[in-house]
Formats: sequence, structure tokens, C-alpha cells
Amino acid sequence: MSQFFQIHPDNPQARLVTQTVELLHKGGVIAYPTDSGYALGCHIGDKKALERICRIRQINDDHHFSLMCRDHSELANYARVDNAAFRLLRNNTPGAYTFIFKGTKEVPRRLLNPKRKTIGIRIPDNRIALAILQALGEPMMSTSLILPGENDSEADPYEIRQRLEHAVDLIVDGGYMLSQPTTVVDLSEDNPEIIREGAGDPTPFE
Repeated sequence: MSQFFQIHPDNPQARLVTQTVELLHKGGVIAYPTDSGYALGCHIGDKKALERICRIRQINDDHHFSLMCRDHSELANYARVDNAAFRLLRNNTPGAYTFIFKGTKEVPRRLLNPKRKTIGIRIPDNRIALAILQALGEPMMSTSLILPGENDSEADPYEIRQRLEHAVDLIVDGGYMLSQPTTVVDLSEDNPEIIREGAGDPTPFE
């Protein structure tokens, strides 16, 4: 049965954040809030935890996984970012965007898109998510908590608890979170390409 932490959305309790990070280091899978709804997360290097997430969501290796990063300098360690793209990122993050980049050697191969060798990168505008990432000290592997047969990510932590309490190790209750899909921008080539319009303003990338 999963643990259930109620973490304050504006002032995350350091003790609970620390316990969350300890669980991630032990191979745990968590459900946690972001600025685009709830997501599933695990340690970037944990293959078994990633496999558990794939089973929960019923997705395969072709799925475009994302790395949640705490800031721009961390992002640059895992993505091949030129100067023009870096300026766009600096001016528009944190926020509800997912950026597609060519991955660096720091990204485990199993997380890269097998054909394009790309990875999704996010800097979320959510204090709980950022507190976890700051304490973790490295990116977290993440994917939206969209359950099989659903179109949107889960919004209610108590419903998540009912459905996933035996599938994940921790549910972080950060309040009710409306599902707001991110705007997806492909920055892996010379010119930005908007793959999906969502909550983030696409105008700067057009």
C-alpha cells in the first residue's frame, strides 16, 4: 500500500520532501503534482521503476519520456541546447512546456526516443515539484499520469489513491490539479516546431 503525503502547495514541508527523495533513491515510484496535472516519477537511473511506470500507463519503449529539471543549468547537462534555444528557454521557463531535444550522454539510453535519440525536458512551475527536484539534486524521470482509457492526466489525489494505492509507493497530495497539457516544442533541429499547443503560450516559438 502506498504512502500518502499532504504537502503544502506554497510552502512544501522539508521533512516530507526529504522523505520523498529518499523513497526515489530506493527505487520508488511516486505520483506527484506539476503545473500540468499529476505525473508519475522515478529516479532517472532506475530501470525497474521505469518498467513499473510503463505497466501502470500501459505504454512501450516508443513513448517519449520526459526529464523534470530544477533549472536551466541542470537542463543543459542532459540536452544539446544551442544559444538561440537557451535564450528561448530562459525567457519562458519555468512553465507549462515540454521541450524536445537531442539527449546528451548523461541521459540513459532507455529514456531516449529509439529513432531520434531525443528526450522531453521540463522545468515545471510548481513549488512542490521544484522542491523535490532541488532536494533530489538531479532530474527525475517523469510522465503524465494518464491512465489507460483516459485522455487527461489525473487531477484528484484521492482518486489517484483509490486507483493506484497498490501500484505506486507514494502519492504526493498537492491539492486538486486541473489537467492542463503542456505545449510541446521540438527544439532538436535548427527551427522550433510546435508539436502540440497546450497551456504554455506558443507565440515565442512560432
